[in-house]
Amino acid sequence: MTLLAPATTIPLPAVGRAPVVPALAAVGPPRLLAGLDGAERLDRVAHLTRHGSPPDLSASELVALAEDTGLRGRGGAGFPFARKLNAVLEGRQRADGRAAVVVNGSEGEPGCLKDAALLLYAPHLVLDGALLAARALGAEEVAIGVTRADVARSVRRAIAERGPLSTPVRAQLLTERFVTGEGTALTDGLNRGPGLPSGRKVRSSERGLNGLPTLLSNTETYAQLAVAARLGALGFRNTGDPAEPGTVLLTVAGERVVEAPTGVPLARVLALCGLGPGQGVLIGGYHGTWLPPSAAATAVLTREALAVHGAVLGAGAVLPLPEKTCPAGETVRVARWMAAESAGQCGPCVLGLPALADALGQAVSGGGQRALDAVRARMRAVERRGACSHPDGTARFVASALAAFPEEFAGHAHGAGCGRPVLGVLPVTGEEAYGADSAPGTGGGRHAGGHTSTPASRPAAPGQRLLVDWTLCQGHGLCADLVPGMVRLGADGYPERAAMPLPARMRRRAQLAVRRCPALALRIQDGT
Repeated sequence: MTLLAPATTIPLPAVGRAPVVPALAAVGPPRLLAGLDGAERLDRVAHLTRHGSPPDLSASELVALAEDTGLRGRGGAGFPFARKLNAVLEGRQRADGRAAVVVNGSEGEPGCLKDAALLLYAPHLVLDGALLAARALGAEEVAIGVTRADVARSVRRAIAERGPLSTPVRAQLLTERFVTGEGTALTDGLNRGPGLPSGRKVRSSERGLNGLPTLLSNTETYAQLAVAARLGALGFRNTGDPAEPGTVLLTVAGERVVEAPTGVPLARVLALCGLGPGQGVLIGGYHGTWLPPSAAATAVLTREALAVHGAVLGAGAVLPLPEKTCPAGETVRVARWMAAESAGQCGPCVLGLPALADALGQAVSGGGQRALDAVRARMRAVERRGACSHPDGTARFVASALAAFPEEFAGHAHGAGCGRPVLGVLPVTGEEAYGADSAPGTGGGRHAGGHTSTPASRPAAPGQRLLVDWTLCQGHGLCADLVPGMVRLGADGYPERAAMPLPARMRRRAQLAVRRCPALALRIQDGT
C-alpha cells in the first residue's frame, strides 16, 4: 500500500457531552475538514474561498455522480446513495412531483462526534450537499434534525449567512436519545411528533417528511456529495480504496475526529491519535463489534476488510480499550446506559434490556456459570422482537464483548475478578449512574433502568401471519391463551416473536385474539 502523506493536526474547540480532546486530525490532505487548520469555523465567505461554488446538477446527473463515485451513506448502514436518489425519484412520480430532503444530524451515541464537528465548523459543506439534492429533486423543503443546542445555533447561523433561498431550510432541535436518528423516529420528530420509531418498516422514499417522498441521509453523506460535485467522479476517486473511494470521518476514543482515506490501516489512525489497540477495539459504536488486538493491528478501513472480522464501520466510531480498565465492567456500564436509552415503546426494550444489563451485572459480580447462561438467555429473549433495532444492537454488543473477552467474563463470574477499576473509557452520558470509577475488578455500578429499540421482524412467511405491534404491546399475555402453541411468551412475559405464520385451522382463534387484545397490538396480515 502506498504510504500516505504526513498526518495533519488541526486545532478545534472542545465538542460534545463526554470529555473531548480539542483536536481534529487528518491522514493526508483533508477534504471535509479542509480550511479548519486556519479557522475555528468556516463562515459563508471562508467556505466559498476554500471550496468555491458548487455546480447545479439535474436529477440524472446527480444519480450518475453518486453511481460513478460509489458514494454510500455514512450514517451506519452504508446504503448506496444512488439507490436512495432513484427511490425518491420513483416516489415523486406517485406524489405529483413533490419531495423533501432530510439531513440526519442527530448523533445519539456519545462515542460519535463527527457530524457535530461538521455542523459546528463546516456547516456550509453540509448545506451545499443538501441543497444540491433538493434542487435536483425539486424538493419543497430541507429539514436538518439535530439534538444539541450548539449545533442547532451553528446551522441556523449558516442558513442566515446564505440569505434568501429558493428551497426553505430549517434546523430543528430534537429530543436527545439514542434512537432519535432511526429513520421513522427522525421524520416523526421533524413532523412535530414525539420523535419515536414507528415500529413498522416505512421507507422514507415513500413517506417521510410531511408525508412526502424524502431523501434522508446522514450529515457526512451530504458533505461528501458536495465534495464529489466539485471534484467530479474522477477527482473524487483519486484517493482512498479503489472499490470504495474517497475519505471517511471517524471519531476515535470519543475524543478526536479524524478524516482518513478509505483503505487506511486502522493502526495508522490509532497511532495518529497517540493510541494503540489496547485490549481490543470496538468498531461501529455500541451496536458494533469488538476486534481483538491482533485483528486491529492488521485491519484496514473498508467494508470488505472489516466484514472478514464480522464488523462494519457504521457511524465511524472507533473505541480502543486501554489495558488499565476492566473490560467486563466497561461492558456492564454501557449495557446499562443502552438499557436506559429507551423510547419506552416495546416490552423487549423496556423490560428486556434492563433485565439483560442486570443479568450481565450479576454475572460480572460473581454470579457463576448460571449467571452467564442467564445473560445468553436474556440476549435471545430480545432478539428480533423490538419496535426498532435497538434491542438487537444491544444484544449484539454484549455478545461481541463475551466473545472478545471470554476469560475476563469467566474470571469475574467465578469470583476471581481482574483487579482493575472501571475507568469509563467507553463514553456514556450521566456517568455517575453507570459505574465509572468503581472498585477494582468488580465491574460494578448501579442499574439505571430504561432502554431503546428498532423494528426487526422475522422474514415473512407465505400466506397469512399474525403480527405483534411492539409499539402497542403491553405484555398482557392473553394472546398466548387464545392461540396456544402459536404465540409463546418469553421470560419477560411478552410474545417471543413479532410475526408468526397463521395456519388456516388457527384463523378463527387468531381473529378472536386480535379482537380481545386489550392494547390493540395484534393484527392479521395477508400474504403477498
